[in-house]
Amino acid sequence: MSSYFDKAFSPATLGSMPLKNRIIKAATYEGKTPDGIPGDDLLNFHKAIVTGGTAMTTIGYCTTEADGRINDQMMWMHEGIRDWLTGMTRELKRISPGAKVSGQMTHCGNFSKNAKLMRLKRPLGPSRRLNLIGAVAGMPIAGSMTTADIDYLVQTYYDAARLMKETGFDAIEIHFSHGYGLSQFISPKTNRRNDTYGGSLLNRMRLPLRALDAVRKAVGDDFPILGKMGLTDGIKHGLHIDEAIEVSALLDKGGIDALICSGGTSSFNPMMYFRGDTLEKGLIEVEKNPLMRLGLKMIGPRLFRYYPYQELYFLEDAKRVRDRVQCQMVYIGGCTDVQSIETVMQEGFDFVQLGRPLIKDPDFVKHAMADSDYKNGCTHCNRCASLIEAPGGIYCPLNT
Repeated sequence: MSSYFDKAFSPATLGSMPLKNRIIKAATYEGKTPDGIPGDDLLNFHKAIVTGGTAMTTIGYCTTEADGRINDQMMWMHEGIRDWLTGMTRELKRISPGAKVSGQMTHCGNFSKNAKLMRLKRPLGPSRRLNLIGAVAGMPIAGSMTTADIDYLVQTYYDAARLMKETGFDAIEIHFSHGYGLSQFISPKTNRRNDTYGGSLLNRMRLPLRALDAVRKAVGDDFPILGKMGLTDGIKHGLHIDEAIEVSALLDKGGIDALICSGGTSSFNPMMYFRGDTLEKGLIEVEKNPLMRLGLKMIGPRLFRYYPYQELYFLEDAKRVRDRVQCQMVYIGGCTDVQSIETVMQEGFDFVQLGRPLIKDPDFVKHAMADSDYKNGCTHCNRCASLIEAPGGIYCPLNT
């Protein structure tokens, strides 16, 4: 065992929060919140993660308001689920003493097929555009946010953060990436505004920085805030690495405690952050809406581009961000092998987020600590990700 192996699996501190090791469960939407309720399915999924030795698990897609959901089965932060959230965080920490629980705070913006909007008539983003995912739900056009809409959105980040802290979350991860609401403002591809929220990078970052500031005011200075940011949108006229580095500097200056560097967008190029086998076939198989299935068949080859899997596929660009900021760094992207985790530690990153490897084996940490030659077994088939809207949500088909 190397010193970098020891570093990965030894206690560390994220901001002012102690962690039993440097392995964090990445935020993934698991499709385990029927009717938006964080019940036993979600709890049991994360129980397996924390009892398997992972230092902190992340509850994915904690939407800041009802209309921030991509579909109506997603969870949103409101008083009606306070007791569910409190019970979940309490149980996760009871069953695995020392484990921490983070929540990924996000908003879909204009990328929505939620036909049960509560406040809005149609999804809203930075600019008016086609909403292809919402076409079959009768929402083919997404509107442009007014200044009042933006102010309201910022308030939802404050309110959601306060609720999350009060219900026992130990950290919050703000989603600035993957083509969702805040990244729609950051990306020049989707932000075509000509007011103070569009144009220059400083203007495009105005809303994300306001959201960060609102969360900080809600949770206080000693509560860790992580940010998942994009290294590139992976599309023409989108965010690119040189501009992303400046995004990281602005988030660092804005008081973020740690950055997680990913890439790609769910609406234009999701395979950039998945890598491996395409999602297209699996999504078509589980899709119940015939119009949506037809749409997937038509646009699938263009949307789901092929990126062969390789270990540490975001490492080189993430290192450029590492060199630009003072905050802590969390690596994500192709860490299936223990040797890859050691490399990340050697490169000066503070933590590692794992997604698919923990879905394949929730006991990853226990197994790796017992055997430095441990092989995870994830084949990057991405069948787990294609099951997010299947009954019961995601699981690893290799384990059945």
